[in-house]
Amino acid sequence: MTEKKRNPSFDAMVKFFLKHYDVATKQDINRLTRKIEDLEKSLLKASGAKKPAARKAGNKSASDVVLNVIKDIKSGADFADIKAQTDFDDKKLRNIIYRLNKQGKIQRKKRGMYVPV
Repeated sequence: MTEKKRNPSFDAMVKFFLKHYDVATKQDINRLTRKIEDLEKSLLKASGAKKPAARKAGNKSASDVVLNVIKDIKSGADFADIKAQTDFDDKKLRNIIYRLNKQGKIQRKKRGMYVPV
C-alpha cells in the first residue's frame, strides 16, 4: 500500500518562511522596542537631562508681541508694519495672525490690514 503525503498546514508554511528568511515577528519588534526604551531611560539618567524650563513671566510670547504691535497702531496695522516692528519671518507672522484672528483677538479690516478687537 502507498501512503498519502500530508500537505503541510498554512501555519506550518508561514513559520517555515519566517524562520528561513529571518523575518521579524511582532514579538521580536516588541522586545526591541522595550530594549530601546530602556536604553533611552538610562541615557536620560546618565546625562542628567532636565525638563525644559517654563517660560518666565517677563517674557512675552510671539502672539503677545504681535497683538501689542497691532494695538499700538489704532488705525490698523498692515503686514509690512507688523513685520518691521517684530522682525519675524513671513511664515511665522502669518501663522500668528491667523491664530489671533481665530481666537477673536484681532479682526481683518481688509486684506493685509488688522485691527484689535
